[in-house]
Amino acid sequence: MSNFVGIRLPVVACYCCCATPNPHHPPRTIVASSSSLLNRKFKNVPRRMLLGFGASSLTFSHFMSTSSGVKSFIASARITSGPSVDQILKNVEWPEQFPFKDEDFQRFDESSDSTFYEAPRFVTHIDDPAIAALTKYYSKVFPPSNTPGVSILDMCSSWVSHFPSGYKQERVVGLGMNEEELKRNPVLTEYAVQDLNVNPKLPFEDNSFDVITNVVSVDYLTKPLDIFKEMSRILKPGGLAIMSFSNRCFWTKAISIWTSTGDADHVMIVGSYFHYAGGFEPPQAVDISPNPGRSDPMYVVYSRKLPTA
Repeated sequence: MSNFVGIRLPVVACYCCCATPNPHHPPRTIVASSSSLLNRKFKNVPRRMLLGFGASSLTFSHFMSTSSGVKSFIASARITSGPSVDQILKNVEWPEQFPFKDEDFQRFDESSDSTFYEAPRFVTHIDDPAIAALTKYYSKVFPPSNTPGVSILDMCSSWVSHFPSGYKQERVVGLGMNEEELKRNPVLTEYAVQDLNVNPKLPFEDNSFDVITNVVSVDYLTKPLDIFKEMSRILKPGGLAIMSFSNRCFWTKAISIWTSTGDADHVMIVGSYFHYAGGFEPPQAVDISPNPGRSDPMYVVYSRKLPTA
């Protein structure tokens, strides 16, 4: 089945969840859009994904015809048509220039992130099956525990990193927004507090880390290209960067391109960060959702620093 580019449609409904939002547990995001353009069918489109013109014009959803002029899509829904998540980043033809505009990284709430994260939240932001799936994935791709010389950075860290039980390395650094949360994280050997949306310069030397992780936080980054370039700088050649995300977020603090698109789009968005930052191998995606339709979905987009970067 061919992959298509989809037109981003005007949002005609707000982001909400079925219950009163818990300030500590991000809700699922629901988006409604409308356009008669969705009635158009496209044929003979090559099997590829194309980006273009910025997210205010386009999104990377697969075109689907509809009998009405209204197309609603739910960010929590799994992919049911087109290629699987694992295939979305295969053989992408990227535009020459980064396709997003400044307004795509604006948030509903532009107040200080330091204030928003001032109070510690000793809760988890995805459900237990999704956490278990991520931990299992880490166990497969991480260097063995207690490997000499291995350093790991958990970026946008908190009181828990979801690493395998008992996992240790000589250096595991947490970079986050709340010191009380970071102090409570048992896997960290050190930590630093920094607002990456104010200062995207990572406070580490070149070629310092073997692995960088980021759990359900890539959607809050307002300067993602700067940060991904920094990730490339501080990773050792061949080092692994793992961005994981679900369909939950504090939507007032998530960037607009994220809250107005769905899971497949999110894979493309994060993949584009790796591509346009430079210094990385072509990004890949994997769907590690444990119980489709019954628990939180979980997706990973990852890449390695080029050996010669």
